[in-house]
Amino acid sequence: MKDVLDELSEARRKMGTSTLPAGEAYTIELSRRYDAPLDDVWDAITNPERLGRWMKPVTGEFRLGGAFALDGGEHGEILRCEPPRLLRVSWMFGPGADEWPGTSEVEVRLSPGSTGGTEFELVHAAAVGEPMFPTYGPGAGGVGWDLHLLALACFLSSGEVLEHEEFSQSPAGREFSRRSAAVWGEAHLAGGGEPGHVAAAVEATTAFYLHTGDARDK
Repeated sequence: MKDVLDELSEARRKMGTSTLPAGEAYTIELSRRYDAPLDDVWDAITNPERLGRWMKPVTGEFRLGGAFALDGGEHGEILRCEPPRLLRVSWMFGPGADEWPGTSEVEVRLSPGSTGGTEFELVHAAAVGEPMFPTYGPGAGGVGWDLHLLALACFLSSGEVLEHEEFSQSPAGREFSRRSAAVWGEAHLAGGGEPGHVAAAVEATTAFYLHTGDARDK
């Protein structure tokens, strides 16, 4: 297993645009390779017992038309499920979220790697105008997903379970979050973000994760 800080360089990040049922959306996108068979990665993201070991405890059924709920409050419905290559879910979080359907979706795509292993792509689309973006930019969700993809890397490589709260409070975890906020700032700039807004968003995201140690993956 690589040093956890080296794992940040394994992922490629960008911002984009999309359309959700609720209207125009922005996306945060991550892609990387895992040195594990495609079927194993698919099982790790759809088998509730395994998913709960690297992400959060979860209940529900990962099948088309099914629903899920994570221990942290995130929940949604399975919108597409094409084993072992594509999973799309609605992604709702917070009080009153269910009153605004179609505002947040997460899609994961898997494909065989050209040199072995599995190519993993995650796209989180959120409706333009959602309240987190003006303050935190893409780091609001991006840092949380970086932490989860790190946990998945640990789990796939050795079966190790990364304790999120303990890691987030450790020196390595705090540095990981700081660097993650910075690289999401770079993606924000590359996506056309205004430099002043980007700098303020990186500062706010860094302060949030370092002061609370609470990975917010929404």
